[in-house]
Amino acid sequence: MMRHFRRQKKLIISGIAALLIAALAWLSFSPHSGDIVLMDPNQDSSASSSASGKHVTVGVAGLSSATQQVWAAVSKIARNRYGITVSIKNFTDYNQPNQALQNGDIDLNAYQHYAFLNAWNKANHADLVGIGTTVIAPIRLYSRQYSSVQDIPRGSTIAVPNDATNESRALLTLQHAGLISVKLPKNGLATVASITDNPKKLTIKEVPPDQTPRVLESVAGSVINDDFAASSNTPLSLAIATEPVDASSHQWLNIIAARKKDAHNDLFAKVVECYQSDEIATVIRRAYGGRTLPAFGEYLKRLEDQHAE
Repeated sequence: MMRHFRRQKKLIISGIAALLIAALAWLSFSPHSGDIVLMDPNQDSSASSSASGKHVTVGVAGLSSATQQVWAAVSKIARNRYGITVSIKNFTDYNQPNQALQNGDIDLNAYQHYAFLNAWNKANHADLVGIGTTVIAPIRLYSRQYSSVQDIPRGSTIAVPNDATNESRALLTLQHAGLISVKLPKNGLATVASITDNPKKLTIKEVPPDQTPRVLESVAGSVINDDFAASSNTPLSLAIATEPVDASSHQWLNIIAARKKDAHNDLFAKVVECYQSDEIATVIRRAYGGRTLPAFGEYLKRLEDQHAE
């Protein structure tokens, strides 16, 4: 009898806990709370903005807690200011949000920088355009085994993302750290073939961007894009080298992208306006803890001033 009572008590407690979790989840993602609506990547939303006139679906890649906080705040401002509902579709592959945008499955995407978009457009004969800047996220070399690049032994393996633009950034970061030297080709994007000096005889292992945090346990170091570092909870304290933010960084500004025909869409411009607000700059600084910086307003002007010098 006592055992039966205990079993029933456990079931009741488990049921209450499940209800509480469900309630919290609904409150967290309900559009009525001003937070984002998270959509299944396979869910059809091709007519989202045109059907309601006030619903915009934004594609992202590797949705981290920080990115989620930022878009929840953007969504709240958009709803309160313009009555716009912002939905988020999270993709795991870096090419998917652009293909989905090109196909009309989503209205906007926000996950890439100018250089990545330009390279993707060229490779896919597309004409997606940036309609507003968002953040800049310096790429970093992380290591669980070594606390300094000087400690990395000869013959070690360093992982880098294998997409063209982030691989170039990774290799230039390794050069800035003094591990290798590279000569940029005419297109301005370094590859493993661009390495001209490798004094420690390092093996540079190219892996998909979303795999760079996962291989960290098995390599001396891994250069990880900030989105994947954040979504994988890779501690910033493990970073032993950071990409410099300087006058050449404009191409690495992250953007909100749209189809060319929607470049001047008023509804989408309002979403960009909500993102590029003082409130969101504050959320970015808090949510990312300094890993990622606002790339609009005074921050963007500072970078543009550096370009003009």
